[in-house]
Amino acid sequence: MKRMIMAVAGLALATTGAAAQSSGQSGSHNPVVKDGTAHHVAAPAKGRSSFTEDQAKGRLAKAGYTGITGLKGTDNGAWQGMAMKNGKKMTVTLDYKGNITAR
Repeated sequence: MKRMIMAVAGLALATTGAAAQSSGQSGSHNPVVKDGTAHHVAAPAKGRSSFTEDQAKGRLAKAGYTGITGLKGTDNGAWQGMAMKNGKKMTVTLDYKGNITAR
């Protein structure tokens, strides 16, 4: 009898754990970089960047920026520097999600 109770309890625990894990959500609810497309946003997201300087330059170049110079890491975890686009020189910021802010 004791074995049967233990088996039923074990089965109940195993079943509840599996049900709790299947929430229908796949992947992270807040991925760092959702895709390879550069998005332009009003303000950079705060968070530690995992981009290297070369990766940041590449991402800005992919978004159409040229003459990228002076990239430095900011206190908010983004990369910031100067770049040209459509004949205009501007300050560009690449946040940890890969979003670009230009002003």
